[in-house]
Amino acid sequence: MSRWRPPPPSSTAIITRAGFEKLKAELDHLWHAVRPEVVRALAAAAAEGDRSENAEYTYRKKQLAEIDRRVRYLGKRIPKLKVVDGVPADGDAVFFGAWIEIDHLANGERRRYRIVGPDETDARAGWISVDSPLARAVLRKRVGDEFEADLPGGKATFAIVDVHYG
Repeated sequence: MSRWRPPPPSSTAIITRAGFEKLKAELDHLWHAVRPEVVRALAAAAAEGDRSENAEYTYRKKQLAEIDRRVRYLGKRIPKLKVVDGVPADGDAVFFGAWIEIDHLANGERRRYRIVGPDETDARAGWISVDSPLARAVLRKRVGDEFEADLPGGKATFAIVDVHYG
């Protein structure tokens, strides 16, 4: 049996203006502030002598590898992203960038989400990826519409209470 696995499906390459600027700022910060500091610390640890028993050297090498991995990812991802600005022509329907308020019909729980790109999701803030099952199910729906979503916990039925942008 081989260890080959098919590549994961690629995520949607769209992002809000704020998310795009945040990713660019992260790349700039990693490349110009964090990485040079770690390289200096690595050089200092390497100068201490025996590297095989030098925990500081090992730690800094791993830290540098993590930084380089993230810089490589951001360097490849940022040029592929399409920034979506503005409100869609049909501002009453749910599209990318919308703030939505939905009722879970089974338990009456009301939640508020914003549909954003996969690179800027934040569960605490209620920002869900446009690739998520809930977002895919709610796209193009309007206030008052009911929809069903295949969530990891099973199917659930929701009703849209509010849609707005900005």
